[in-house]
Amino acid sequence: MPGAVDVHVKQITDAPRIMIDTDRAIAQQSRLTAQNIAGSLSVSLAGSGVTGTNYWLNYKNGVTYQVVAQTQQYRVGSMDELKRTPIATPGAAPQLLSNLATFNRTTTPLSLDHYNVQPVFDVSANVQGTDLGSVSDAVDKIVATYNGRIAKASSITVRGQVQSMKQAFFEMTLGIVFAVLLVYFLMVVNFQSWMDPFIILLALPGALAGILWALFITRTTISVPALMGCIMAIGVATSNSILMVTFANEQRVPQFGTLDAGAAALVAGRTRLRPVLMTALAMLLGMLPMSLGLGEGGEQNAPLGRAVIGGLLLATCYTLFFVPTAYSWLRRTPPKDFDNEEDVK
Repeated sequence: MPGAVDVHVKQITDAPRIMIDTDRAIAQQSRLTAQNIAGSLSVSLAGSGVTGTNYWLNYKNGVTYQVVAQTQQYRVGSMDELKRTPIATPGAAPQLLSNLATFNRTTTPLSLDHYNVQPVFDVSANVQGTDLGSVSDAVDKIVATYNGRIAKASSITVRGQVQSMKQAFFEMTLGIVFAVLLVYFLMVVNFQSWMDPFIILLALPGALAGILWALFITRTTISVPALMGCIMAIGVATSNSILMVTFANEQRVPQFGTLDAGAAALVAGRTRLRPVLMTALAMLLGMLPMSLGLGEGGEQNAPLGRAVIGGLLLATCYTLFFVPTAYSWLRRTPPKDFDNEEDVK
């Protein structure tokens, strides 16, 4: 699978093991038990610390040191040397381990892991040369293929950074949707109209298209910083559209000659051109160094700057051209507050 590196099963299921089976009949003739043989072998291989702790006190400095007796590693480096391990026999000469037991080479799991009480096998993988999302999609396809082939009591679950990524994307997307809805309903209360906020939010498709265009051109993947930049671009685009629609509504007051929707939108576009460009240009210049990803760790926040720049470039064009055009088509009737001079006064 392209992009997946260091793929391995965390649990080692076939670690080599030497099975030592005690011949209890022969051991009993030597007045030994399986416990005596296991104890002598443990002292030889793991040290005397496993059966009893011994300390030696240095009277010169008053420090106590642990004393451990153990067979040197190079003396048990082969099966023959292991078979010659001496086993202490009470009241008699030591016996060799090969006289009391048989040896067999087998395999055994090195570790047994559990997740939510259930035993698990972990297949770990890293990502290199691509984004986590594309590798996650490929893994999900493989998991969906094999989930129907395994036993009913088993299942395959994808965990790790993928879970955090999907949760973060879901929460950020949900936050963007709720932010747009909240802004819309607040503008409905402010403008006392359902149409004006809708016209204002028509600049948002341009912002979203510009964000996707900028990320595609710069080969930047969608990430949490990019979604944060999306929120910033949406906020600036909305504020510029509010300026445009508010000024167009003001031009339809009787004192200004009661302009129709088309003429009011034209005047608003011409008059608000400088403030909109100044706001967008200030944000673009401010985000330009961040978008270049220069410096140590600069690539981490580069998606934020690129998303803001791409979103504002296209959203500004939408604000200056598309929003006034939509206003002239959809806002034929003047706002309620400006229907007559009494409301204006």
